[in-house]
Amino acid sequence: MKIVLASGSPRRLELLRMIGLSDFEVIPDMTEEVLCEGIKPEQTVCKTALAKAKNVSRACDSGCLIIAADTEVYLDGEPFGKPKDAGGASVMLRRLSGKRHTVYTGIAIIYGDDIITASEATEVYFREISESEIKAYVETGEPMDKAGAYGAQGRGAVFIERLEGDFFNVMGLPVCRVSIMLRNLGVDI
Repeated sequence: MKIVLASGSPRRLELLRMIGLSDFEVIPDMTEEVLCEGIKPEQTVCKTALAKAKNVSRACDSGCLIIAADTEVYLDGEPFGKPKDAGGASVMLRRLSGKRHTVYTGIAIIYGDDIITASEATEVYFREISESEIKAYVETGEPMDKAGAYGAQGRGAVFIERLEGDFFNVMGLPVCRVSIMLRNLGVDI
């Protein structure tokens, strides 16, 4: 079986390798995140992940197993996607400072006629962040390709007091949930 990761995220690639999947192809899908009004965050991320999986599946043989994901940060019901620029990253970090927010990841897997989706939510608690810390962090460039403008697996980790839920979800792929989904499709990892 050929496995395809429908993502260009180096973190998702690393996490799949971590759980024992080493023989897979990466075909990034550039589908824009669709932040839908009136539907729950977990539905939004699943919808975007499924769109990515379907787009990539069109370029693959029918026997391929496609894994796609979408991660978004929500603060008080408001989505925080990836910042457009350094100013946007600074604004996001100021708003997250000292607060609890939720990271949602939607996963979609297509294998033949089987299409399954699931979502995971993790509560993240930030400590208060000073202006100088925000400025220094944004200058590293790390926030620019990450939902919510921070990377829990990088320098952004120093802002996290604690979290409730799957840490790997905050990195962009809840590996426990993905492994269960794969097992349910007959894929041993």
